[in-house]
Amino acid sequence: MQRFGVNWTPTILTVDSDEKERHRVEGFLPADEFLGQLQLGLGHTLFARQKFAEAEQQFRDVSENLAGTEAAAEAMYWAGVSRYKATNDAGALKATAQAFRDRYQDSIWAKKASIWG
Repeated sequence: MQRFGVNWTPTILTVDSDEKERHRVEGFLPADEFLGQLQLGLGHTLFARQKFAEAEQQFRDVSENLAGTEAAAEAMYWAGVSRYKATNDAGALKATAQAFRDRYQDSIWAKKASIWG
C-alpha cells in the first residue's frame, strides 16, 4: 500500500510491465462502472506503450458500450487523442470536440476538448 500510495480500500491499480501506475480506481463501484474503469486503465496502458490504434479501440468500446458510466466521457476524450497520435490528423481532435457537443456536454472532458473545435 505504501509503495503505490494507497490510502483506502478497495483500490485497484492498473500497472504496466515497468510497474508504472497507469490508472487508479478507489472505492467500491457497481459492476458496469468498475468495468468501465478497468477498460480505461487498459486503454491508458496501451496509450503509454504507443499502441495508439489499440488504445483508441479500447476507449471507443467504453464510450459506446458503457455510455451511461462515468468512464464514458473520459474514454471519448482519450479515443480522440489516441486517433490524433496515431494519424497526426488534427481533424480527429475537431471531430472529438464536435462529438462532445452531442454527448457528455456537461462533463469536464467536454470542457477539455472544447479548445479543439
